[in-house]
Amino acid sequence: MNEVLLLKCGELVLKGLNRGRFEDKLLAIVRRRLARLGQYEVYAIQSTLYVEPQEGAPIEAALEVCRKVFGVVAVCRAAVCQKNMEDICSTAVEYLKETMKSAATFRCQAKRSDKKFPLKSPEIARDVGGALLAAYPHLKVQMDGAQTEVHIEVRDKNAFVYAQRIKGAGGMPTGSNGKALLLLSGGIDSPVAGYMMAKRGLELEAVHFFSYPYTSEQAKEKALNLARLLAEYCGRVRVHAVPFTQIQDQIRRSCQQDLFTVLMRRFMMKIAERVARRQGCGALITGESLGQVASQTMEAIGVTNAACSLPVLRPAIGMDKEEIVAISRQIGAFETSILPYEDCCTVFTPRHPQTKPKLEAVLAEEGKLDVEGLIQEAMQGVETILCRPGE
Repeated sequence: MNEVLLLKCGELVLKGLNRGRFEDKLLAIVRRRLARLGQYEVYAIQSTLYVEPQEGAPIEAALEVCRKVFGVVAVCRAAVCQKNMEDICSTAVEYLKETMKSAATFRCQAKRSDKKFPLKSPEIARDVGGALLAAYPHLKVQMDGAQTEVHIEVRDKNAFVYAQRIKGAGGMPTGSNGKALLLLSGGIDSPVAGYMMAKRGLELEAVHFFSYPYTSEQAKEKALNLARLLAEYCGRVRVHAVPFTQIQDQIRRSCQQDLFTVLMRRFMMKIAERVARRQGCGALITGESLGQVASQTMEAIGVTNAACSLPVLRPAIGMDKEEIVAISRQIGAFETSILPYEDCCTVFTPRHPQTKPKLEAVLAEEGKLDVEGLIQEAMQGVETILCRPGE
């Protein structure tokens, strides 16, 4: 039986005259993401994307890929049938055999996009429901809270029958709203922040700071694995690995101990901004949550913000840890994020960090350092790693 995937596009249908641009972006992303699996015909009609496997290309693997594509709110694995009630009913009975055998209650919902079709949506649902009851007499119709929902869509060329509607990633197509640079630490918060902003249509690049020998190669690889996980949702992610050891050593030798953390964060923001501008990114993304640690008080965030001029997006700023962890688990990042490999943010952490730093005091401490020289040295050591989905 011929099967296709129907990809539902959610808020893209509200884009009015700009909808075509968003759909074209989404089509290009789906085609690119499926290319490694085989050959698929991908096209859009009436705000739905169709994915038709060609020459034995796997449909199950394609479903797994498509459900992680931002801009897709649902993926429906459907049987294709002719636009007449006899074929629609017989297809439903045969295609949904295993589903209906294991179900106790069901309901039918029909959508008639082709208004020339002789039956209206309630009549289509009634006839298909009657065919299923005749074939599977143990079933009962239940309009609210049914165990199984059968969907029939009558469209321009064909009709489609399905009961499998998988929730998609939602949001907007990657890159439709520009590009931003994620400060990727390797902890729980920053991958969640990257995911949340990618869901709003941002293409991601990432910067990761490492302090060998204070941090291990495993800590760096952990961050790269998190970037590969994000790539499953938003496509390839370039990670710019920045050597940070010299900067941290100079801060430790020269500066007031209780300001170590905020000074380090300011260097990170300055370097991240340079990487972002070089890569054509319009904003920075961090995983900061207000009050979670000493460097994330309102005062500390203000001092950190003053280190750069690009917008800084903080999607987790009003979330508590449980909410962040829930998203981390949802996207499959949590188990990697909690691996016991410390990142450079934990190196030389002061015993009593300043929670309400003053910008004037921080600038005075920075004046003890060759800020520009340290930044240029770090930039010269940047290594760029391309992380792709499926690696």
